[in-house]
Order: sequence, then C-alpha cells, then structure tokens
Amino acid sequence: MSEPTYVDLHASGELRERARRALELLDGRCRVCPRRCTVDRLVDQPGLCRVGRHAVVASHFPHFGEEDCLRGRRGSGTIFFSGCNLRCVFCQNHDISWRLQGERVTPERLAGMMLELQAIGCHNINWVTPEHVVPQILEALPHAVDGGLRLPIVYNTSAYDSPESLALMEGIVDVYMPDFKLWSSDHARFYLAKRDYPEVARHSVREMHRQVGDLVLDERGMARRGLIVRHLVMPGLLDETAAILRFAAEELGPDTYVNLMAQYYPSGRTDEFPEIDRHLYRSEFARALELADELGLRRLDERSRGALSRLGDSGRESAPAAL
Repeated sequence: MSEPTYVDLHASGELRERARRALELLDGRCRVCPRRCTVDRLVDQPGLCRVGRHAVVASHFPHFGEEDCLRGRRGSGTIFFSGCNLRCVFCQNHDISWRLQGERVTPERLAGMMLELQAIGCHNINWVTPEHVVPQILEALPHAVDGGLRLPIVYNTSAYDSPESLALMEGIVDVYMPDFKLWSSDHARFYLAKRDYPEVARHSVREMHRQVGDLVLDERGMARRGLIVRHLVMPGLLDETAAILRFAAEELGPDTYVNLMAQYYPSGRTDEFPEIDRHLYRSEFARALELADELGLRRLDERSRGALSRLGDSGRESAPAAL
C-alpha cells in the first residue's frame, strides 16, 4: 500500500513550509476561517472560536460510530478539537464547541496523539472540527511524520472553511468529510448565526471535491481518498435537504458518497426555537431518502437507510443509532 502524499511533502520540506504559511494566518487579523476575527492569535488572543495560540483537544480515541468505510474493525482515530467558528443553536456538542473543554496542546503533544491512535491500530486520523486550528494541526504534522505517522487523514468539518486553509491542506488530506448543514442564507443566519454559511460551504465542498474527487475504497472497503458529504436532516427543513442533495447530484455528480443522518434531537438552545425543538419524524427522513433516490444519488451510506427503521412516528429513535 502506497504511503500518504503528506510523507513526500514532508521529505521535500513543503510540509514545514505549509506550517509556516499557516501560522501567518493567525497574525494580526486572524484569517484561518471565514470569520476573519480582528485578533492576533499568535499572541494568544482568542477569536470567536475561543481558541488562541494553541489548539485545545477535548478527546482522542478510536471512534466506532463513524461511517463503515472509516471505522472498520479498529475504529477511526478521532481527535475532537474544542471551540468552533459557528454558533449553531442546535449544537449537540456545545459543551466542547462553546465552553472550550479539554487539553491545551503543544505541536509535540498533538503529534503524539496522532501516533497513539496509529499505535493502537486505528485505520485513519480523523480531525474533528479542524476549521479554526489548521495552523496548529500543520505545525504538529511534521513531528507526527517524523515519528512514523503513515495513516490516511480525514478532515471532518462543518464546511465553514476558508479558501486559504483548504489550499494549505491540498495533498495532505486524503478524505474530506464536510457536514453541509443548511442551504439558504436566511436559515443560516437564524440557526447558525452566520448568513454567509451556505455560500462558503458550497465553495468549500467544491474545492474539497476538486482536491480529492469521489470516494475511493480499498479492497477491504476502507476509505483511501475522496469526498464524503454528510447532512443532518432537520425537522421542518426538508427544502434545505432537497437543495443540498440536488447540489451533490448535479454539481458534484451522482457518484458522490452521501450520508443522510437521522440523529437530530433538541439540544443547545433549541428551546428558544420551537419549530425545531422536537425530534425528526419518520416521514420526514423517509422523504429525504426518496429525494436522494429521485436525484439519482447512487452512493448513499447504508446506515442512512438503516436509520429509517429506528425512527418512530413521534420522531424518537426506538434504539440508539450510531451514525
């Protein structure tokens, strides 16, 4: 099996050069993500993400709840970064996204986490919510490669990424996994506190697809390279789902690997938004699956269909779903 391309980038010195350029994005007016906060994170001033000079890691462990092609038998080596550049009112991880819980890590410590996950047999390294800590990740990666890291890299994102950060990740990320949340700017302003989210997400997903193409699996069914588009189906927002699926089918192509997720539940601040302060109805998720079929999307994650059997008429799942 061939080595990841980031190994060659490191051997040529390009990986360290990418890290240097990435750190410049922190200086003065942070440009790491599309918010472009007016802070100098190099001197440890936090942006809206609440992260300053060093990344904060909430946890790192083999995750068995990811897509089958990522988790395999030994799990996906997830590193959950604290902080976030969005303020989704329905956030299911608000304890780490908004409250910044976890360990403040040096580049060496972050590299060590990647190597720990490789040592226990994980199939890949899965950076979760990396949008605001791209420089810190790139600063750590040369240390990890020097230590023997050779696993595929998964970039698990909200899709609210800056062009500068994605350009720096080209040739480093093997599998991009954006969670495309909402299509319309009005809904994005209301539920994500960022009106430009849809425009940014569309640009980001197109760029990710340009870099890595459609998902490629190896002989064991494990993801080696490509794009996985996730979408959380939300109560009462099937028009958003339809638009996102149409984008995937028509702009990215029918072979785009799509995971429709059914595990929405009231969380965060949804008590302030009664229209989404409920579970998903079975009929809503069934319609989402029908839309994917009607649009000719051929690679729907198998657990998307399995989730339908776990949804009751009330919208509550009859058994926990690991999506």
